[in-house]
Amino acid sequence: MDPVTLATDRLLLRAVGSQETDAVYDACQDPDIRRWTTIPSPYLREHARSFTEQLVPDGWADGSMFTFGVFLHSGELAGMLGITLRALGMGEIGFWATKEHRANGYVTEAVLAACRWSFTHVALDRVEWRAEVGNRASRAVAERAGFTIEGTLRSAMNNKGVRRDIWVGSLLPSDMGLPSTAPYLPAR
Repeated sequence: MDPVTLATDRLLLRAVGSQETDAVYDACQDPDIRRWTTIPSPYLREHARSFTEQLVPDGWADGSMFTFGVFLHSGELAGMLGITLRALGMGEIGFWATKEHRANGYVTEAVLAACRWSFTHVALDRVEWRAEVGNRASRAVAERAGFTIEGTLRSAMNNKGVRRDIWVGSLLPSDMGLPSTAPYLPAR
């Protein structure tokens, strides 16, 4: 699939390329991004280059991962968001915000735009959010975006060689007033 660009009132979501390598590298020097995500630590320039020049374009090309840089209309990088396909009709979303652009609602706005796009253009029927227990900022974004927090998975993530418990939540097309591609029979 060719990369797409999504626009919201305040943001432009688009694939990053080599021109963003320095911005990604700089953002990933933030200890909070390194702490709460599974990016390498220390985060080296070659990690940023591999991400922007290989991982992002390859994910779009083979349809396995849709990564968006979250940009203000001024062109400044405010965050990163990716939806990785995990199973038929199901993707997992991950995101981070640059230190200077946290607590402005940008990531929530980006999550809503990317999920709507994934439901209407990629035919996903479930987007999962996962975060290490304790990552309250990520959980707040998920909750503001309408994700249902489903529980805690014990020892479900390896972050830098340590097994960690994670929270898991989901967003369905119906949560956004959209139809699913397949019938859904809830357990209730």
